[in-house]
Amino acid sequence: MGPLMQAQATILVVDDSPENLQVISAVLKQDYKVKVAINGERALALASAAEPPDLILLDVMMPDMDGYEVCARLKQNPATAGIPVLFVSSRDDEEDEARGLSLGAIDYIVKPIRPSIVQARVRNHIELKRSRDLLERLTTQDHLTGISNRRRFDDRLHLEWQRAARAQTPMSLIAIDIDHFKAYNDHYGHPGGDQCLIQVAQALAACVTRPTDLVARCGGEEFACLLPSTDSCGASRLTEQMRAAVEALCLEHAQSPTHGHVTISLGVTTAIPQTDEPAQALVDMADAALYEAKSAGRNRFVARIR
Repeated sequence: MGPLMQAQATILVVDDSPENLQVISAVLKQDYKVKVAINGERALALASAAEPPDLILLDVMMPDMDGYEVCARLKQNPATAGIPVLFVSSRDDEEDEARGLSLGAIDYIVKPIRPSIVQARVRNHIELKRSRDLLERLTTQDHLTGISNRRRFDDRLHLEWQRAARAQTPMSLIAIDIDHFKAYNDHYGHPGGDQCLIQVAQALAACVTRPTDLVARCGGEEFACLLPSTDSCGASRLTEQMRAAVEALCLEHAQSPTHGHVTISLGVTTAIPQTDEPAQALVDMADAALYEAKSAGRNRFVARIR
């Protein structure tokens, strides 16, 4: 990895001591963008931001919420679970190090810090994360549109379903189809169809702002949007935003029997998952709502609440 990519990486340093924050930041700021947090709550907020850090250096001994609890909560959240965590502690006994590693941390640095060691370990772990991120993109990204693929959608659906069932929080799902896409492909050719898919995917993805939400291409002209911790009102608002965003593209569709431009139909459903039912139940409800939207004339959405 070259210096340019290293400079683009973001490191979050978490320590309740301003002096320690200053020392570690000084070691890293020449090669990385450094963010700091003086407590666990602030660290969790920064880690869940729209632009999460590439690596977290986490102090173990902090008041209110210690580093172990922060790490555990990071790993429990799908949006932050993949961020590597390096513990930094003045305690160097084997039991403490083992506890940190068992919680999902990838390394353990003992204070007082040695700048050359910190730089080397951070550099190595950033390189490893870049490699893992590239591999994940290759296996979970739709090769045409660049958004998530069916594999990633299925994985996240089951994970979020289980989390919502334990917490008894609402979960929403939007099923999306491009209207009369076969006719579009037949008229404009596959290159034209591909460009249509790319533009629609970008419009859908641009509507989503929370890191826990997921827009995926599930096959052909079919898309889906997973919305954890989202009630029916919030899901319906986003569904209409997506419909309007695609319509606003004003992509000509000369062969559409219902509209003169590209449109989408959507089915949205909201439920509080139960531990004894499969996540497929939510998918089936969204598909049924989508079928109703198509039957009602397309370029619209139908909402179902359970």
